[in-house]
Amino acid sequence: YMILIAVTLAVAAIPEGIPLCVTISLSIGCSEMVKKNVLVRKLAAVETLGSASVICSDKTGTLTEGKMTMVNMYAGGVEYDVEGKGFDPTVGGIRRGKGGTDAKADVAVRSSLLAAVLCCNTTISKVKDPETGDEKWEPKGNSSEAPIVVAARKVGLDEKISREYKRILEVPFSSSRKMMLTMSDVSGRDVLCAGGMPLPQGTQMLSVCKGAPNFILDYCTGQLAEDGSTTPMSAKDKQDVLDVVDKYSERALRVLAIAARPFDSMPFDTANEDITTDQKFEACRSNLTLLGLVASIDPDRDGVPESVLAARGAGIR
Repeated sequence: YMILIAVTLAVAAIPEGIPLCVTISLSIGCSEMVKKNVLVRKLAAVETLGSASVICSDKTGTLTEGKMTMVNMYAGGVEYDVEGKGFDPTVGGIRRGKGGTDAKADVAVRSSLLAAVLCCNTTISKVKDPETGDEKWEPKGNSSEAPIVVAARKVGLDEKISREYKRILEVPFSSSRKMMLTMSDVSGRDVLCAGGMPLPQGTQMLSVCKGAPNFILDYCTGQLAEDGSTTPMSAKDKQDVLDVVDKYSERALRVLAIAARPFDSMPFDTANEDITTDQKFEACRSNLTLLGLVASIDPDRDGVPESVLAARGAGIR
């Protein structure tokens, strides 16, 4: 404040000194910006920055890390916290929301994540950073599927396990269907996976849907219980699940629902070449069992919250 008074008095006493004062002020601004690794080529740019009132910025990859990370999941009527950040599956684990006990052996968790992996086309692997030479984990595929694959690895379910379940059919995600569907061969199995839910006797194939919760719930008639059993799903049960979805969505989490149905035979005539993809989809999506929900977020970059607060303090929106 005193500097402002001094400059005001100097300009009032000697009006010809205003260009000098402005130049000195802008030069000081340039000097401060250089200390923060900002190179200014023209002094006028400092004045323009000083008069900024609104900052428009891209979110993904700029304000955020561009690394979708699973932070919560819901399976068997239980909410779970997923620890860790980024794509490294060796960091963190899955714990019950209440009590904090390790949940990697829970039937509902393993069943939900394996089914989700069977409905994914994404893999993660270590690659060498060309700049630093350090190894880091990177996904290859859809950014929405990456957190599922990472979480599955945290409970010991490598995405390569999907090779043990031959994929028979895939109906890709579309804006109209709001979900993706796969049909996998599970013949000869009495449980979905080690520590997973039991499969009905005679099960040959498993249909898995992954997508928008409100759309998938419309096709669900059952739900997975905490002990791995299947119970009927009432209208109240669906509303309870939607309440969980709303709670996650209020925290800006991206929520996907996972549902499945075992079949003893293909629900459509495979010899009929005239059957459309939509008809196959309709035949495989009925009477589903809700396995769980997965909720992910793209975490903030380090320093972003502080930068936003600093901008607000300067009167910048």
